[in-house]
Amino acid sequence: MFVRNLFITLKDKEFWAAYVPCDSQHKDAVQLTLEQIDVIRRLTEMYQPTLTLCTSSQDIRAAYEKNQLCSLIGVEGGHSLAGSLAVLRTLYHVGVRYLTLTSTCNTPWADCSHADMPGKKPEHGGLTNFGKSVVKEMNRLGMIVDLSHVSVRTMRDALDVSKAPVIFSHSSAHALCNSTRNVPDATLRKLALNKGVVMVNFYSHFLTCKDVATVADAVAHINHIREVAGVDNVGLGAGYDGINYVPQGLEDVSSYPTLFAELIGTGKWTIEDLKKLAGLNFLRVFQDVERVRDEFKKAKVPPYEDVLLPRPKANNCTSQDQF
Repeated sequence: MFVRNLFITLKDKEFWAAYVPCDSQHKDAVQLTLEQIDVIRRLTEMYQPTLTLCTSSQDIRAAYEKNQLCSLIGVEGGHSLAGSLAVLRTLYHVGVRYLTLTSTCNTPWADCSHADMPGKKPEHGGLTNFGKSVVKEMNRLGMIVDLSHVSVRTMRDALDVSKAPVIFSHSSAHALCNSTRNVPDATLRKLALNKGVVMVNFYSHFLTCKDVATVADAVAHINHIREVAGVDNVGLGAGYDGINYVPQGLEDVSSYPTLFAELIGTGKWTIEDLKKLAGLNFLRVFQDVERVRDEFKKAKVPPYEDVLLPRPKANNCTSQDQF
C-alpha cells in the first residue's frame, strides 16, 4: 500500500498522499491512484466520527469545532494524471485537493528535482505548455498546486502561471542544505509574492544533508524560511511516513511541543506566529485557492481542453488511436 500520511499540523487535520511509483507511469498509474484514494476514503469511514473527510477550508473549521480529525486527500506525482486534464478533474471530484506536480520522475510535461542534480540535464526546461495548462486547470478547479519534488525551473514556471498561492508540502531551505529537494532563496522570495507556504520537511538529509539532525536544525530551517519569505509563508510538512532519518528529539508529532518551545526560545516567535506555523498559514492558502476558484467560476472560465498525445514508448499501455 502506497498511501502516505504526508503531514500533520497539530490535531485538526492531516493530508493523506495517494502515491504510486514512478514505474507505473505510462502504465496503470491512474488505476493505482484511484485504488489509493479508495483506501483513504474507506479508512476515514472506518474511523468516523474521529476521522472525517474534508474537502474544503470550511470543512476543516467545522471539524475543528467538533474536535474531529480531518482527512484530506492529495496526490503525489503528476504521472498519476496520465497526461489527461479529464483525469485531473476526476481526481478533484473524488476529493483530491492538492497535486504534487512531479514525484521523483519527470512527467511528459514537467521536470522533477532530479533535473537539478550534478551532471543531469532537464528534459523540458520546467513546465511545457501542457504543464502550464495543468496549473491553470488546478486554479480553475480549486486544487492546490504542490511544488515539492519539482525542479527549480518548474517552480519558477508554476509560480509565474498560478493565480492562486502554491505550497511546498514537504521541503526545506536550500541555503542550509543544498539538496535539490529544497527551496532556493530566490524561489522563497517569489513564493512570498505568491503568498504561498513552504511546509518544512524533517528528513535529516534535507536538514543537514546527513543522516543525523537535531531539533535545532529543524528550527534553523523554519527560521530561515521565515526570514526570507515571511512568517505567513512557512508551515510544518514533516513527512514522517515517508522518511527513515528524523531529527533527534523530533521523532514524531508528539515532539511538536519541544519544537515550539525551541522556537519560542529564539525570541522570534509569538503564540500567534506559532498558530500560523502550525496550520493557519496552510488554511489561509486553502481559502485563497478557493477564492481564485470562485473568481474563475464567476468569470465563466471553461475547462481547459489541452490534449497531451501519448508518448511513443515500448511500455506505453495507452491506445494510440484517439476517438
